[in-house]
Amino acid sequence: MKKLFVCLLCVVMMLGLVSCFNKEEPITYDEYMAAEVESEVIVDMYVQATQSWWDNKITVYAADKDGAYFVYDMACSEADAAKLTKGTKIRVTGHKAEWAGEIEIVDATFEFLESDPYIAEATDLTALLGTEELISYQNQLASFDGLFVKKIEYKGGERGDDIYLTVTHNGTDYDFCVERYLTDPDSDVYKAVEALEVGDVIDVEGFLYWYEGVNTHITAVTAHDVDTYADYDAAAIDDRIVADVYVQATQSWWDNKITVYAADNDGAYFLYDMACSEADAAKLTKGAKIRVTGYKAEWSGEVEIVDCHFVALEGDPYVAEAVDLTDKLGTDELISYQNQLVLFNGLTVKKVEYKGGERGDDIYLTVTYNEADYDFCVERYLTGPDSDVYKAVEALEAGDVIDVEGFLYWYNGANPHITNVTVK
Repeated sequence: MKKLFVCLLCVVMMLGLVSCFNKEEPITYDEYMAAEVESEVIVDMYVQATQSWWDNKITVYAADKDGAYFVYDMACSEADAAKLTKGTKIRVTGHKAEWAGEIEIVDATFEFLESDPYIAEATDLTALLGTEELISYQNQLASFDGLFVKKIEYKGGERGDDIYLTVTHNGTDYDFCVERYLTDPDSDVYKAVEALEVGDVIDVEGFLYWYEGVNTHITAVTAHDVDTYADYDAAAIDDRIVADVYVQATQSWWDNKITVYAADNDGAYFLYDMACSEADAAKLTKGAKIRVTGYKAEWSGEVEIVDCHFVALEGDPYVAEAVDLTDKLGTDELISYQNQLVLFNGLTVKKVEYKGGERGDDIYLTVTYNEADYDFCVERYLTGPDSDVYKAVEALEAGDVIDVEGFLYWYNGANPHITNVTVK
């Protein structure tokens, strides 16, 4: 009898060991991403948001410290749905699936796990828009800054359905979405998006859902006011700027970038290496109105807008007239006219030289006024070697007296970019 009991005990222990060895363990995010579509997956994750519960199902946006998950129509009682609060840890069992590019978990069930909550922070993915790398962040909470609103429409044509938001960045359109089951018509997000207008500049936060391309499900949106010149002037370096300006001139387009001299009725702007397609560059004619967004920057005294892009605006053209600042040469007041089209009369040529020593590069022009020397420049990307301005300046001789017109660029002091020169 004793021997029989020992044998039975051994069998029970062996069955227990087999059970332990066969127990399926959760996989990591990397293992999940490497798994074949339609394979069974078991993943531990933290709830970040949920869509509306219905018919004993709920859709969950979830994450861990390595990535994010979209769990579609997970089996869930109404009572358990109320417990799926942000940061809650759950173990999900289901099948990996793909639909129109979206990787998700379907046919899922779950169990609650004891754990401290985890809430993911949004990752700024603005720079990855339009790149192949963006999809590697799929389903994560992401932010995108400085987008232009292009179109707003309700999915079904009436309020209450999803909102389709088309935005533009660096000249390319992207489709975002207000998912009504995530942020319903009574939510602040829904109301904020439907109140947007074409041309608005916005920052967006949302889950990086995928539907035949990026289709972010929006969770927050911030619209930026358009800055006046006074706002721009008072802004701190690195502040975001949104300004309506008029093109006055451009430097040569290259590599999908263009530098613009711009103005409004109150002042002027230098838009450095603005994102721009070649087709759009051709539309940046003198007087054209654009809305630009970027960041205020400073380099060797020159205040400018960098990392910027734009959209065209309807409006009558505006072309600034040159301001005579001859009497302000050598004064502290001169810099307050930075980047404006200005005029200096009665300057005496002291030296003319090519930047690189050979024709074709910038021309550095040193002039004298009231016994003080000033450095002017023929910027080859603004007025190239074939232009009348370039040819006129290189023909100057020491002692010539000239009137000069140009944009009041700054480089460790006044360094106007010449647009016209007249010999007295």
